[in-house]
Amino acid sequence: MNPADLAAWHRRYLQQARWTAEIRRHTYRQVDLARAGRVLEIGCGTGAILSELPGYTQGEVFGIDLLHPAVRFARDQQPAARLAAADTHRLPFPDGAFDAVLCHFLLLWVTSIPDVLAEARRVTRSGGVVLALAEPDYAARIDYPEPLEILGRLQREALEGQGADTRAGRRLREAFHRAGLVDVQAGLVGGYWSSPPAREDFELEWEVLRRDVGSALPVDRLAALQEADWQAWQTGSRVLFVPTFYAWGTVP
Repeated sequence: MNPADLAAWHRRYLQQARWTAEIRRHTYRQVDLARAGRVLEIGCGTGAILSELPGYTQGEVFGIDLLHPAVRFARDQQPAARLAAADTHRLPFPDGAFDAVLCHFLLLWVTSIPDVLAEARRVTRSGGVVLALAEPDYAARIDYPEPLEILGRLQREALEGQGADTRAGRRLREAFHRAGLVDVQAGLVGGYWSSPPAREDFELEWEVLRRDVGSALPVDRLAALQEADWQAWQTGSRVLFVPTFYAWGTVP
């Protein structure tokens, strides 16, 4: 992965982080993250979430990701964090090493959600917390007006072709219970629509969409859908909602 690709992905991860900022603040308060002495983000990517953690805890911040280039990029975003390249299914830490383990837009991409949550539980001390800050459910994506519904269907099929679990969100609460976590709290990030998105955010969303579905449609058809999407935002008719779930639980 070259630096330009990493920078592009970082912009996307920052966009996703903006979508879920309010629920993260709420969650951090609910679990009293400020008192955590050691916090680990699994699947930290380029550091979009990792870089905010020192603002919520005075403890040590750790991060792991499978991709070495992403880890190097994240180190530039948060030099004080202790980072390593590692597999979330086999965390290189002893039992009970952390007060909190968290992830963001990760579990839809892992081979086994139960295995990853079991590992997160293992490395979290008794009384500590495991948090999934955001897991989307692309299988339930809503697009309106109707001519734009094809976008959700094609993106879901593309993500499934890449190995994503497009129903990870709805399975999150059950997965936390099956991992043996207790006092599990789960919910859904709310949706609201006011003004149209900034053109930069709109183009970034379409950059991802073209990468996912570009091979399924002729270029002119995709361009027409993009213009219809933009016009729908301008007229106030556009609804785009990907249900995004969150959950946290305590290690007994």
